[in-house]
This record gives sequence, structure tokens and C-alpha cells, in this order.
Amino acid sequence: MSNESDAEAVFGGAEEPGAAVAPAGFELGTDGPKVILAGLDGSESSWRATAYAAGLARRQNATLAVAYVQPVLGAATALAGAAVEETTQEIADELLAALRDAEHRLSDVWRLDWRFLTVRGDPFTGLARMADDLRVDAVVVGGSEQAGHRVIGSVAVRLVKAGRWPVTVVP
Repeated sequence: MSNESDAEAVFGGAEEPGAAVAPAGFELGTDGPKVILAGLDGSESSWRATAYAAGLARRQNATLAVAYVQPVLGAATALAGAAVEETTQEIADELLAALRDAEHRLSDVWRLDWRFLTVRGDPFTGLARMADDLRVDAVVVGGSEQAGHRVIGSVAVRLVKAGRWPVTVVP
């Protein structure tokens, strides 16, 4: 901006130079994220995304919600239903154990309020539902490691296109 009249239009004509006027509806003490959702499926990029989200949550004093969406069965695998369901629950248990181990190793360095959530379903739908239910301020996911997602769209792209939360995609 080049002149004072432009500044007055944007900042509401503050009386003294440098004084900022809060926008209407601003609430003191509510800025910054309170809940950050990280999608974790065990892939390298999802672990990096979870670590990134943990750092954000720690610095912002926010709660970290780590979500694993257990895939649902397709028609071709319906006969193996119990075995697949048991396997996805084992994956959830292993992810939770790894998170607890990391928390234990880092407990002397920093503390973080976190929870692990898991649901069955489509990864996009599951993450979107959790983000809405928890009223998250941000979603952090890993970039897709599958080549086919460049054509049909990855979970990350679908979350961004939904436009309901800020989404960070970690490579």
C-alpha cells in the first residue's frame, strides 16, 4: 500500500500509527488450532505426516487426534471377511503400540495431549467424518505413495477439494 487512505480502508482508520483494530467477531484467546487430525495408515508418508502434526500440536498446545481408517471389504474379498477384519484390527493395534512407544521415548523431552481413533470405512469418508465430529482446526495427511492415485485422486486431494478444513499434505 502506498498511502494512508489505503491503510485506513483496510485497518479501519486507527487513531495512532501501528494500532491494529480487531475484526468484528474476534475472540481473545481463541486463535490457533485446538485439535489437529493426522491420518495414519502405516506408510512412510503417513508417519512423517503424523510426526509433523505432532510438532504442530505441541507448539500450539493443541490436541493431536491420530486416525487410522480400517479399509472395508470389497465384493471380491467378502469371503475372507473375518480374516481381513482381524488383520485391520491388528494393524490398528500395532500403530497404537508404535505411537505409545514414541510417546514413552520422548516423554522426558516434551508432552503432547493425543488420542488414537479408528473407524472402518473408506479413508476419505472416515477422515472427513472424524474431522467434522471432532471439529478439527487442521488435517495433516501423507502424500499418496501409489501411482494410480494420480489418475483417480488420492485421499489428500479429496480432502483438499472438500474445502472444509485446512489440509497439509506431507510428502
